Amino acid sequence: MPQLDTSTWFITILSMILALFFMFQLKISNHSYPSNPSLKYTKLIEHKTPWEEKWTKIYLPLSLPLHL
Repeated sequence: MPQLDTSTWFITILSMILALFFMFQLKISNHSYPSNPSLKYTKLIEHKTPWEEKWTKIYLPLSLPLHL
């Protein structure tokens, strides 16, 4: 049974990694990114809800008097 020749594997793997690195660098360099991103301040809007304007009391079923 013949032996597998692995003498060229190092060069093949190294060249593949370098080629992928350069391809990704070219892909990334095509994108334009903003040089100085500025923060966008959003104004908080207060919403009035009906229960904020009037007094309410919550009655739990267990706190109600027993009706026999």
